[in-house]
Amino acid sequence: MFIISLTYKVPIEMVDCHLDAHVAWLNQGLADGWLLMAGRKEPRTGGILIARGERDMVTQKAATDPFVVHGVADFEITEFVPSRAAPDVMLESLAP
Repeated sequence: MFIISLTYKVPIEMVDCHLDAHVAWLNQGLADGWLLMAGRKEPRTGGILIARGERDMVTQKAATDPFVVHGVADFEITEFVPSRAAPDVMLESLAP
């Protein structure tokens, strides 16, 4: 499992120009099943995505985010292996 941390590099107004394309990309990743969660950082300096799959595939997918393609955000990927979760979170459903 991976945490993808997006960090904006430009003023938020420039980020917002690509927001619709980014949301469509997120929705496709969720539908395809490699992306599990997505949300904004607070304050709004970027976003956090939770993904599953092989590192190379996740890296390739992250590089196609319209925010990254258009140079308004950078991303960093951190791999982690979940071993504990709240009772209402099923770890089996998070497996690649």
